[in-house]
Amino acid sequence: MPKARDPVCGMDVDTETAIKRKIGDRTYYFCSQQCADVYEAPERELKAMKRRVAITLIAVVAVGGLRLLTLFGIVAAIMYFELVGGLSVYGLAIFIVSTPVVWVAGFSIIKGAYFSLRNRKINMDVLVATGVLAGWIYGAVTSFIPAMATDGISYLEISVGILAFVLLGKYIEETIRRRSAASIRKLLELKPTIATVLRDGKEVEVSVDELQVGDIVIVKPGEKIPTDGIVTAGYSSVDEKLITGESIPVEKKVGNEVIGTTINKTGILQFKVTRVGEDTALAQIVRLVEEAQASSAPVQRFADRVVAKFVPIVFTAAAVSFTFWYLTAGFSTAFLALLAVLLIACPCALGIATPTAILAGVGKGAEYGVLLRSGEYVEKARKLSTVVFDKTGTLTKGEPSVTDVKAYNGFTEKEVLTFAGSTEKASEHPLAEAIVNRAQEIKATLAEAEAFEALPGRGVKCTVKGRKVLLGNRKLMQEENIQAAQVEADMEKLESEGKTAMILAVDGEPAGVIAAMDTPKETAAEAIKALKSMKLEVAMLTGDNEKTAKAIATQLGIDTVIANVLPWQKVDAIKKLQSEGKVVAMVGDGINDAPALAQADIGIAIGSGTDIAKETGGIVLIKDDLRDVALGVELSKKTMTKINTNLFWAFAYNTVMIPVAAAGLLNPIYAAGAMAISSLTVVSNSALLKLAKFKFEKFNG
Repeated sequence: MPKARDPVCGMDVDTETAIKRKIGDRTYYFCSQQCADVYEAPERELKAMKRRVAITLIAVVAVGGLRLLTLFGIVAAIMYFELVGGLSVYGLAIFIVSTPVVWVAGFSIIKGAYFSLRNRKINMDVLVATGVLAGWIYGAVTSFIPAMATDGISYLEISVGILAFVLLGKYIEETIRRRSAASIRKLLELKPTIATVLRDGKEVEVSVDELQVGDIVIVKPGEKIPTDGIVTAGYSSVDEKLITGESIPVEKKVGNEVIGTTINKTGILQFKVTRVGEDTALAQIVRLVEEAQASSAPVQRFADRVVAKFVPIVFTAAAVSFTFWYLTAGFSTAFLALLAVLLIACPCALGIATPTAILAGVGKGAEYGVLLRSGEYVEKARKLSTVVFDKTGTLTKGEPSVTDVKAYNGFTEKEVLTFAGSTEKASEHPLAEAIVNRAQEIKATLAEAEAFEALPGRGVKCTVKGRKVLLGNRKLMQEENIQAAQVEADMEKLESEGKTAMILAVDGEPAGVIAAMDTPKETAAEAIKALKSMKLEVAMLTGDNEKTAKAIATQLGIDTVIANVLPWQKVDAIKKLQSEGKVVAMVGDGINDAPALAQADIGIAIGSGTDIAKETGGIVLIKDDLRDVALGVELSKKTMTKINTNLFWAFAYNTVMIPVAAAGLLNPIYAAGAMAISSLTVVSNSALLKLAKFKFEKFNG
């Protein structure tokens, strides 16, 4: 039977029996209705969980209030007033409060336990449901038949308390898990919905879903390219930053490939469709994100794996204890021993050990602008060996800046920028904006350009203050018979440094050379230095050419450069590092980084980047400060230490107390109290993370 992977929980499911949902061009398969709901409407499912948590917490307060009323004189007399057959006002009130909570708010856990047992598997839901139902059944029986209660205490409130702890932990975990579905949905929303197609010589608007390979599509300036294809007519520059990460628009002419979801900037393009639906570059990215997220998340959490072995031991201990005490002391004592074992074994502390530590880590990180997303990522921080940075928009500013200005033949640098800035003032091209910005920085007075003409693939020419101005590449100079040999040495040097160099000619002679490139962020070099001080290998991964990438790497002190890689190849690069035994963190900011962020052991997303990158990353840097990468790694390690400590105490508590309960030495109410104390210990230990000191918090001073 064909298999597929549930995009929410990562479990393998049979495609014939799984729950199916078609979203966009793809069909998704889910192991359960809950996973399908989480994927299709994560916010709605989360709100439902939030309501269940709120109901149980209100019930805890209510039963606590009722218990408190029994301590005050005349009120206590009313509370213990016998209604019928030994049933008191207090007993009825507790029953009325607890019953809907257990069977409505706790239904998801009871249902989860049922399906787990039906599939011959044991998870934490089985033990929680057993403890909750045992407490509720015994409490209900003793409320209506007080004679069966040996200690005069109802255990209905205990079942409510157990539910409150467990549901709170599940809510925190679900808040984190649902983001995987959200990131994929946002990727799918990038696709345009309408395309303009040539049909019988006329332009017709059709749904993108109706496009077929071979269709001729027309894209006007400012429109998104609806799918992948090959240009058949026209010339334009296309912003491919969303897909490739390249900050400078790419010139497209006949024969060039265009990618769906990229943005046409200047001219009209006509292209032939080569890929549609699941074959497009965007669909490929979506698929890679899904596969990487599912493979990086364990099918069962660590706690569930342990519980699968732990629960049979608990049930065996409870059965042995019940049998022994039934034969030696009767049913009442035996049932109390059974209940004590189940309650003391209920893994509430285990259930909240990871979420509370993550919550404390998130709170601490928020103070510094570092957001931790999941225990699955912080767990890997201990063994982290390599940090890989995307270049464009992550290490660099994501847009070109003028880096060099050379002047010739009596012109000054200010005059070169004045002529170039006047020429490019009306252009929206990133290189033009960089030149204008630099001219404005030096307070150059820019004039209006006349007779402006854009020359595709070469540059521009115009007249400024009556003087003929050319700005472009060598090909333009050759066409206009400009003797530019004297600038060639500077051009070659600048280009060897990965910069884009342009020649300015005024009245037929070279006046200057202007070079621009995407420059590093101010904090990049210090961030790299901090990571190296932690004995971590640092690498750069980029879609840019190797020359440009190495120029940036040299400035920042990065030794390893992986260049000329497309988004789907970035995943392969991360996999290759992992195959070498390295634990890899990927730092990125764009849609093109999403698959690599998901594939990496730890995905670190820059807060100034796209929502998709942030949803896919396991650590999100709220500020655009790369130095926080080191702080995020340090915070992850300390959070993992707290998780391990919490798990140790949770298991140690169960290991020590179960034999005590089985021996009949622990009253069930004390067992429930001890369970609560265990949970409180875990919460308190997690809270201590707020007081921890960090080596790299100096960056936030």
